[in-house]
Parts: sequence; structure tokens; C-alpha cells
Amino acid sequence: MWDRPPGRSWAVLLAAQAAILLFASAVSAQHNHLTPKEKADGWTLLFDGKTFTGWEDPVRKSPPGDSFVIADGCLKATSKPRLREDLFSRDRFENFELVFDWRISEGGNSGVKYRIQDHLWVEEPPGMKFEDQVALAYKNRVSKRGDKGHDYVVGFEYQCIDNDRHPDGRRGGSHTSGALYDVVAPVTQRAKPAGEFNSSRLLVKGGHVEHWLNGVKVVDADLNSSVIAESAAKRWSPDSKVYELLVKQPVRKGQISLQNHNDEAWFRNIKIRALK
Repeated sequence: MWDRPPGRSWAVLLAAQAAILLFASAVSAQHNHLTPKEKADGWTLLFDGKTFTGWEDPVRKSPPGDSFVIADGCLKATSKPRLREDLFSRDRFENFELVFDWRISEGGNSGVKYRIQDHLWVEEPPGMKFEDQVALAYKNRVSKRGDKGHDYVVGFEYQCIDNDRHPDGRRGGSHTSGALYDVVAPVTQRAKPAGEFNSSRLLVKGGHVEHWLNGVKVVDADLNSSVIAESAAKRWSPDSKVYELLVKQPVRKGQISLQNHNDEAWFRNIKIRALK
């Protein structure tokens, strides 16, 4: 039979146990860092939790942007920025595995763009359909940023959205969280409620793409398949520049971007490793 240590010894033992539990909890909750095993396995940290190192800081552009800030150890998309634009990685990637945690605001919409082909400034004149705005922007393309408008990114998207409150999310299917946006719907819905963090994994190797959400593979797709042309044709004219880029994908090694869709969204624990 085990005897309880008397008096002070018992208190010291309890304090030691509490300290061990507190330390273990702090280690498990540590964000934006690589473990020794992750380093050995070839992972690179894309966000250090404090700075825009590794990213194209919008504030340093001309004119300065306001679409992303750093808050609470996260890269945070701001609500209704003056200049709506994604946050782009400085490095370019071709075949890779990306993991990240994300949280969306109530009624919010965001995503992670990859296999990016192009991005251009769209001034968004009122009364014009967005697809027509993009076509006009290509026709009258300018090389510099505007002082208003939207930097539109042509590429593929891992959708991050409030499925229950955002109108696009309520459309279901390929517009819900985890989807290859507007192309392939997740096979099951694993997103947590708005305001809670989700863990995602994105794998891109050649034309093969996998989307994982909270430990479950929800999309397995081929970017070289006919489904890409079919989905692109539903939104973009087959003779449009966007359609051509999405189908032909001349850029295989490109940036990754975190989307600002006029809503607050948070990203952390962003890690990437190259695949052979």
C-alpha cells in the first residue's frame, strides 16, 4: 500500500506535478514553430507568428495596402480593406505539401490560393458583372497598383468559409470549406463552426491535388483532367484569358496566397515542404 507523504513533502509533490502538467500543456499549445522531427523531415516554417518574413507585406507596397495584419500570433485578413488583395508568399513552389490552421469569422469567406497563374488589378466599376470587370482589366491592363479596387488572383483555391452563414457557403458543394473552390466538392464536411480553428493540409504533386480538413481527406483531384475545363467554362468564356490560364496552367512553380475576401480570417502554423 502506498502511503501519502506527510505535510510539506506532499505539497512539494503536488507542486511538481502541477509544474510538469503546465509545461506539457505549454509545449503542446506552442504555435508557429517546427519540432526537431519536422525539421528533419524537411518542413519549413512560413510564418514565425510575429513578422511578415517570407511574405509580401502589403504595407510596403505602393500605395500601401491594408488587407493583412499580424494579430494574436496569426496572419489576419482584415474586414473590408481599402485595397482588397491576397497575401503572397515570397517563395515559389511546384510540388509541395502545405499545412496550416485557419479560423473564419461569422459569415466570413477566405481561402488559400495555389498553382497561381497570374494576378491583376481590377477596379470594379459599379453595375458590371465581376467576370466582365476581369475581362476589361485584362484588356486595359496596367502595370501598377491602383489606389482602390481588387487584386484578382487567377489560380486554384482551398476554400475556407462559414458554411452556415455566408451566402456562397450556403450554396453547398464546391463552395464549402475544404473544397477545390468551384471545381470539386469535399466528400464529407469536417469544418468546425465559425470562430474555431481548423487544421488543413494541401498536397500538390504534378496535376494531383489533395485537400485534407481536420485529419480527413476531403478532395482528391487532377488539375489536368477535363473537369477543370468544364468548371472554368461555367464561369468564364472559353476565349477568355482566365479560362486559358486555368486550363493550360503554364506556370507550374508559383506563389501561394492567403485570400482577403473582405472578411476577417486568421492563419497560423503555416508549414511547407517540397515533394520530389
